[in-house]
Amino acid sequence: MQQKKSLDNPRFYYISFAIIVVARLLLNAVIPLMDKTEARYANIARIMAETGNWVTPQIDNGIPFWAKPPLSTWLSAISIKLLGVNEFAVRFPSFVISILLLLLIRPIAKRLNIKLIIPAFILFTVPEFLLHVGVVSTDMTLLLSMTCIMIAFWEGINDGRSYWKYLFFVAIGVGFLAKGPIVIVLTAPPIFVWAVLFGNFKKIFTAFPWILGILLVLIIAVPWYYLAEQKTPGFLDYFFVGEHYKRFFDSSWKGDKYGFPKIQPLGIIWVFLLGLTIPWLIFVIFKIVKLKKLIFKDQWLVYLLFWIIWTPIFFTTSKSLIHTYVLPTSVPIALFIATFWNDIKNKKAYVYTAMILPALSVILIFISFIPGVFSKFSNTDKYVLQNQKVKPLYYLGEKTYSSQFYSNGKVISIDEENLSKKSLTKEKFNILINKRDSNIVKNYNFLTKTGEGKKSLIYTTK
Repeated sequence: MQQKKSLDNPRFYYISFAIIVVARLLLNAVIPLMDKTEARYANIARIMAETGNWVTPQIDNGIPFWAKPPLSTWLSAISIKLLGVNEFAVRFPSFVISILLLLLIRPIAKRLNIKLIIPAFILFTVPEFLLHVGVVSTDMTLLLSMTCIMIAFWEGINDGRSYWKYLFFVAIGVGFLAKGPIVIVLTAPPIFVWAVLFGNFKKIFTAFPWILGILLVLIIAVPWYYLAEQKTPGFLDYFFVGEHYKRFFDSSWKGDKYGFPKIQPLGIIWVFLLGLTIPWLIFVIFKIVKLKKLIFKDQWLVYLLFWIIWTPIFFTTSKSLIHTYVLPTSVPIALFIATFWNDIKNKKAYVYTAMILPALSVILIFISFIPGVFSKFSNTDKYVLQNQKVKPLYYLGEKTYSSQFYSNGKVISIDEENLSKKSLTKEKFNILINKRDSNIVKNYNFLTKTGEGKKSLIYTTK
């Protein structure tokens, strides 16, 4: 009985939420940037902050990065300007976005007559969301724009205040700067289906300022796309055709400039969805099965339901995807749970299960103080670069993104032919060599190993 009362007391959720937030912020500071994805985006932001080129994100100095629009890079670059070149700085915008999301769902919580801490607690215990509160990527900016679109639309229809109606279009424009037209693909269909089911088309067309709104979208989004194409011709074709069609629907696509298609089993998105939203998605499923007639008569619940399921439906036939594609479902799942919060009978099971990942985060903080744990098991070149004397730094073959970030861009790629030529000079330098290529070191007796990480070895000239 005492446990049940504690779970009905908002204080429990305030304390739990505070612990989760502090733990996540500490982890953002101590966990190194991992290759490839996170270190890549962090290094792109570092280059932007260093060069002052705010139009063209660069994957390396002078090499444009066409895969994504610049919003997340802008935010991380600004954070670097304010906080320096470090892990916490590049991850901080993701945390700020997570707080902005709570502000967005505040009117919904008020409408549901529950405290904001409830959907906040649920959202921060969704595994995929908690992970992204501390990850450098474009996914959080996409989530922010999508959430803003969906909530502004709902409030614009039901609240009547004009700022929601304009915010709806602002969010679309921001979405184009966050990740491109995918923001329309992932938000328009659930709104359309909801409107069809409840006959709300007339209300939609009369409630929103469509002409001014579309103009607002263009004013926000078009200038950057125009400047990006002018600076680096070919961007628009690669971005719209390659990244937004072939990337998702052609697993044999060879045009990816920055990686390779992630070939996954058909329908894997549903496995990601279930595994990375536990335990809350289970409640959603049980509730739909138990109260399907009631739910499908309720406009709000149907709206949330289509918001949840459309993203995985869209990606069901795609074989080129990663787990982050389920992130857009986290907010509507949290809102769906919050809608039924006061009626949940087995709340203890859901809450305590949801606290497992945050508890592991706290444990990970303590583990981080054990010497050598991160350096031995982290897929990064951060630790192998520590305590190295200032010399020219090379990487044999393709340099890693983490080596670029942690060397402040000083690392230079070098091939075996040019490394052999170095043996004829008296130049003093350090060189990173991937462990898979370490067997070739025996050909260079002028090198001495001075450090070792999980993926790379570092040598210096004798």
